[in-house]
Amino acid sequence: MPEPMTRSDAPHDPAGGLLRAEQFQVAYATNDMQRALAVFRENFGIRAFRELEGALPQGGHMHACFAWVGSIMYELMHASGPGAEIFMERVPVGDFALVHHHLGFLIHDEAEWQGLKRRVEQGGCTLAYENHTPGFIRYCFVKSPPLAHYLEYLFPEPAGMAFFNDVPRN
Repeated sequence: MPEPMTRSDAPHDPAGGLLRAEQFQVAYATNDMQRALAVFRENFGIRAFRELEGALPQGGHMHACFAWVGSIMYELMHASGPGAEIFMERVPVGDFALVHHHLGFLIHDEAEWQGLKRRVEQGGCTLAYENHTPGFIRYCFVKSPPLAHYLEYLFPEPAGMAFFNDVPRN
């Protein structure tokens, strides 16, 4: 049997670089949630998802589905109406599409959140979207060329952490 892979225990420090936070999520945007779920179930063996739906702050609607596989959470998302642009801008209209949207990074505490914000302010990237649902989660999308996807930073509050912990394991 081969030797197990050794992983780095590098400290989480988004102030030191945007990819130095704890990555835990890969997310895709789609124009057909039911078909995307079928693809993940049939092609990738991810059967159980937790759904979250609600209004966007600008008035649109968001529908997201989450599933754990090992230490990685997969997210599928579809949004419509005002405020949906940040989620759907790369998804073509028309035929079924499933497009990589972001890598998600967990922020553990206020110091990491402030370090991330300082790093973004230093330039070279853009804070494309930020939201805070008090008691649930703070999150933001960072656009960092030349990457063709967003970097999302999630700082869950108690109810947000409980939500993540309740996402099905596959």
